Amino acid sequence: MQLRYQFRVCPTPGQRIRAARVFGCRRVVWNDALARIKPVKASNKLLGNPKNRIAQGPYRLVPKNPDLAKTLITDAKKTPGRVFLSHAPVGVLQQTLRDLDAAWKAHEDSKTGKRKGPKVAPPKYKSRKDNRQSARFTRSDRWLITENGKLRLPKIGDLTVKWTRDLPSAPSSVTLIKDRSGRYWASFVVETDPAADILPPADGDQGIDLGLTRFAVLADGSHIASPKYLRRAEKKLKKRQRELSRKKKGSSNRDKARTKIARAHAAVADARRNFHHQWSHKLTSENQAVFTETLNVRGLARTRLAKGVHDAGWTQFVTMLEYKTARRGRSFAKVDRHFPSSLICSACGFRDGPKPLHVREWTCPNCDTPHDRDWNAGKNVRLEGRRILAATAPPTPGPGARRR
Repeated sequence: MQLRYQFRVCPTPGQRIRAARVFGCRRVVWNDALARIKPVKASNKLLGNPKNRIAQGPYRLVPKNPDLAKTLITDAKKTPGRVFLSHAPVGVLQQTLRDLDAAWKAHEDSKTGKRKGPKVAPPKYKSRKDNRQSARFTRSDRWLITENGKLRLPKIGDLTVKWTRDLPSAPSSVTLIKDRSGRYWASFVVETDPAADILPPADGDQGIDLGLTRFAVLADGSHIASPKYLRRAEKKLKKRQRELSRKKKGSSNRDKARTKIARAHAAVADARRNFHHQWSHKLTSENQAVFTETLNVRGLARTRLAKGVHDAGWTQFVTMLEYKTARRGRSFAKVDRHFPSSLICSACGFRDGPKPLHVREWTCPNCDTPHDRDWNAGKNVRLEGRRILAATAPPTPGPGARRR
């Protein structure tokens, strides 16, 4: 199993300049390659499918990575206009072409249905004004972690890393990232043994009903309070936005004000991510199976609840639950979006009519059981999750079955 470990990096002013050169070389190679590929794909698209042509004309061959590498990297370094490409490792520039190829593949697979999820936009040109920059170093670049714990990157130097935990194995690659707030990160890709993370079996399972007033209500009756990090930081963010609006466009003071806003948003995102990690770790450690509902987050984000939906971060939390249950040998299931968890009585199974959102408590007309709306939904999510797991479990052979 491949995992990604990310650590904070503290470069010196000189290393920041050299890192900016590497980011710039990578951006130039990306834009040059995109300028070669994009017109070819556009002209071929006008001709239609090769089996059902809609226009006359020759199909043009899309340039491949080996040809692009020779033209845009090896030969370009010998020209006066691209001699600065020698400021970046060759492996980083070649990896840029591979990343562009993967971006085109993701776009085309999403159009044909091979890639699940929403459609992916085609690759775009990169700008030096982009607030996020990155460069991936592979083994061919001969980067290493020194004996004193520093990260040695070619063309940049020995970077000080804030190690918060040990790497489980030797990394296969490292990505140097500069985020919007001006922080630098080193992201390592490592191979781990799946059996090493599996926990001993636990008793019980848990159903989760996600919400806004309370972040989650669990099937056992407990609930997770909603921290509302964005709401708590709104006053500070408004002040930073007012300061930005008064700065002259293109000035260095405006860039400083933008960085302050990015740092404020980064603090909110970091706190939310830490909150999700803590609770996903707790739920997957204490329960053998975890069940949650499937929410239409994209649709809810278009309503008047948009700010609260984005502040809760349900998708990130559910994604953490999914991969942590897989790592630890637990079970995970998502209940269908149209499952009426708030309408079914968890005691007798009677389905009541629809209820407006302001109704938080109701009594079952069939068995007279009083229900808290969210707690009852958590119980129903757990019952439906158990049914899904039972339906997807492989059949157990009977006593008379023969072994082959």
